[in-house]
Amino acid sequence: MRPVTPSSDPSPERDADAAADAAAPAVRKRAPRRPGKPDAVLAAAVAEARAGLLDVVSEGEVGNYLGAAADAERVVTHRFSSLRPGYRGWYWYATVARMPRSKKVTVSEVGLLPSDEALLAPEWVPWSDRLRPEDIAAEQEQQEQEQRAQEQADQEQADQEQADKELAGQDNDGQQDEAGEDQTGEQHADETGAQEDE
Repeated sequence: MRPVTPSSDPSPERDADAAADAAAPAVRKRAPRRPGKPDAVLAAAVAEARAGLLDVVSEGEVGNYLGAAADAERVVTHRFSSLRPGYRGWYWYATVARMPRSKKVTVSEVGLLPSDEALLAPEWVPWSDRLRPEDIAAEQEQQEQEQRAQEQADQEQADQEQADKELAGQDNDGQQDEAGEDQTGEQHADETGAQEDE
């Protein structure tokens, strides 16, 4: 077998292939069809779309019908307002489809999406970027207030205990004085009795 090396001279076979390629009509790719007007059968399937939603959510959460939009050929999405608490400005959707030459409507997908007026959570920010100096200052001030309140309560309790001890000490002194007088009186009576005996 001999190695084949490409030659720099154009061969007649290559010219024939190039001429055939040029003569053949170019195959055009078909552009995807843009949905325009919704399919009439699917656009009329509002009841089926609502029934599909009611399979996954309660009837009290699905509001008024907002309209339909064609997503593709024989695919339409119906929208309903959301009455779910906490989801003001959101809407329910139910996507319906059908097979070619069929009148049977199938619910393909249901869900809840935000509208332009919906209240959305802000972008997530890492904790280290979220913490601001005023947040730290407020937390420190709150801790200091709690500490002062605790110290004041402890001081009041200590003062109360001290007052209770002093009051108890005065009562004990009074009782001891009375007991001392009783003992002195008894001793005096004993001494007097002993002197009379002599």
